[in-house]
Amino acid sequence: MLAAMPPTPSPAPTPAPGAPRVRERGDACPGALRLHSADDGHLARLRLPAGRLTARQVEVLAHAAEALGDGRISVTSRGNAELRGLAGGCGAELAALLAEAGLLPSPTHERVRNIVASPAAGLDGLGHADVQLWARELDGLLCAAPWAAALSGRFLFVLDDGRGDVTGLGGDVTLVAVAPDTALLRLGDRAVRVAAADAPRAALAAARAFLTAAREAGTGAWRVRELPEGHEADVRGALTTAGIAAEPVRGPAREPVRESVREPVRDPAREPAPEAVPPHAAPPAPGPLGPRSLHVLAPLGRLTAAQLRALLPADEVRLTPWRGAVAVGADPGRLPALEAYGLITRPDSPWAGVSACTGRPGCAKSLADVRADAVPGRPGLPVHYSGCERRCGHPHGDWVDVLAVPGGGYLVDGVPSSRTTLTAAVATARTTR
Repeated sequence: MLAAMPPTPSPAPTPAPGAPRVRERGDACPGALRLHSADDGHLARLRLPAGRLTARQVEVLAHAAEALGDGRISVTSRGNAELRGLAGGCGAELAALLAEAGLLPSPTHERVRNIVASPAAGLDGLGHADVQLWARELDGLLCAAPWAAALSGRFLFVLDDGRGDVTGLGGDVTLVAVAPDTALLRLGDRAVRVAAADAPRAALAAARAFLTAAREAGTGAWRVRELPEGHEADVRGALTTAGIAAEPVRGPAREPVRESVREPVRDPAREPAPEAVPPHAAPPAPGPLGPRSLHVLAPLGRLTAAQLRALLPADEVRLTPWRGAVAVGADPGRLPALEAYGLITRPDSPWAGVSACTGRPGCAKSLADVRADAVPGRPGLPVHYSGCERRCGHPHGDWVDVLAVPGGGYLVDGVPSSRTTLTAAVATARTTR
C-alpha cells in the first residue's frame, strides 16, 4: 500500500520557445502513501478536496503530526496538508490512521484528488452556489472512475462560487457558478456553459478529454497548458458522450499564466472575452466570516498541532489555498483566543500574506533558512520567501519575490538586499507596486 519515492531525477530541460514540453518520466509528486525523502525526514502530502476536514479528522491529523512527524501541519497553496519529519518506517501506521479517519477513500486515486473550492461558499451569503457540495460530488466521481487514476498529481480542479476568489489559481479544469442554475466550465481555451446540476460530472468529463488529448499527443503532459498545439482537448465531444448538454461561450477562455516570476506576454487577440472569465477577487480577509464562522491564516503557512486543534469545536475546518483555515460553525468571538495561539486573525497583521518555502534545514536545495529570515513588512502585496530558484509554493497573481542567493543575501523583486536591509526592502516592495 505504501511506496517510498525514488530519488528525484534531474528536471527535463526547458523547451525552446514554441516547442512542446515533453515529459519523459511519470509524475513524482508526493502523496499520503508515496512519501518523499527530505533532509528533515520523510514528507507526506495529503489531498483534502476543498480543504475539508471533519472535527474527527482534525484530531487525527494533529495526532499524526505529533506522533509521527515534527508536530506541524503545512498548508499548501492548494489547501492540502503536508506532514514533515516523518520516520522512514512510519508509512503503514500513517496510512492506517488516515484510512480509519476517512482521509483515504481510494488508495489508487489519493494523489489526484486536487480540488480547490471557494472556502467561504455557503457561509456568508455571497456567491451563486455552494461549490463545497460540488467538490464532494466531484471527489466521489473521481475516486469511482478507474481511468482517473492516470491523472497527474499536479492536475487541478478549481470550483468558484462566482465571487472570483479562486478562479486565478491556475486550474486545469475550472467551474464557476455564474447563476444559481448555471456553471461555466473552462479547460484551456475552451469554455462552455452547463447546468449547475451537471457541473461535477462535466468537470470529470473535461478531465477525461484532457487525458485523451495527452495520450494522443504522446508528450506525457501533466497539465492542460502542456498540451502541444494541435492537440487541444475535445471538451464538447466528452460532454456529449457523457450525456451533458453544453452551450459554447463567446471568445477564448485562457487566463494569463504566470510562470515563476516572469509575466506572460499579453496578446490582445487571445484575451478572454468578459463573459468567459469572471473577474478575480481578493480572498476573504482573516476575521469573522458570516455569522457563525471565522477565517484565520497560518504563520508562514504552518500550523502546530495545538493551533489546528484550537480551531475546534467547529462543524468542520476548511484549509484554504491562502495557507489558512476556515472554522465552520465557530463563534467569531473566539478570534482573540486564536490570536493568542499565534494564528493570524486580523487583515492588518503584518504577517498576513507572508509565506515561505521549506528552506534550510529541511530542503537540501535551499540556500538559506528562509523561515528564520522572513520578515513581515507592512501589510500589502503577498510576499513569498524562496530558498532557491524553484520558488516552491509561491502564490498566484502578483506577489513580492524574495529569493535567497549564494553568499547569504537575497533578491527582493530582483534587487539585491542583505539580511540587515531585508525588513525595509520587503516593506517597500509590498506597498509601492
